[in-house]
Amino acid sequence: MLSTLLSVNLGRAAASAGTEAPDGLTGIDKRPAAGPVAVSAPGPKGTGGSGLAGDTICHLRHHGGDDQAVYAYAREDLDRWEAALGRKLTNGVFGENLTTSGIDVNGARIGERWRIGPDLVIEATSARTPCRTFATWLDERGWIKRFTREAAPGAYFRVIRPGVIRAGDPIEIVHRPDHEVSVAFLFRAETTEPELRPRVLAAGEALHPQALRKARGWATEAAGTPGSDGADEVRR
Repeated sequence: MLSTLLSVNLGRAAASAGTEAPDGLTGIDKRPAAGPVAVSAPGPKGTGGSGLAGDTICHLRHHGGDDQAVYAYAREDLDRWEAALGRKLTNGVFGENLTTSGIDVNGARIGERWRIGPDLVIEATSARTPCRTFATWLDERGWIKRFTREAAPGAYFRVIRPGVIRAGDPIEIVHRPDHEVSVAFLFRAETTEPELRPRVLAAGEALHPQALRKARGWATEAAGTPGSDGADEVRR
């Protein structure tokens, strides 16, 4: 099956009762762009926002930055949620920048690289963690627990090579690491299957820096060594 970018989705700041952003705004409501969108590394977390030109991230403490520059979600997973929830889910409704078809987003390994269009290259870094803003936006009872149980979180990426993308661009896997730590594996380790945690460190430096600190702490705990490097950090 051909792997394709179905839409490139951008959000504008809007008020939300569910956001923890100091200004009470969120950019989670993302809509498909009509034309090409430039993608580049936005800068360090805390100061850099989205990697997509024209996209808004309001809470820079917890979102955005170089290692969460792009968020992708598969249309196939949206379709499954659509059937389960009994409601229409449009591209971008989960706050994803990229809605894809024909590629296993949750099966992407940490450090896996995709080329989208002629130039853009991105690298998987971590899984999406559901938050209050997401739950408020979807307005589904028990959403955080339900989303967590499903373990189809979608993937965050860093930008390796900037480029301009648009709906219909092909997606090609150009590098696939030789380890088992997929986006879904990392998510399950962080949430429902803590027994997986000692194995996360196999993804190494490709992990989001905060995930890497946690992985090192988990490996230390598994080895029975006192002290850890970020083992008690539970929120990215």
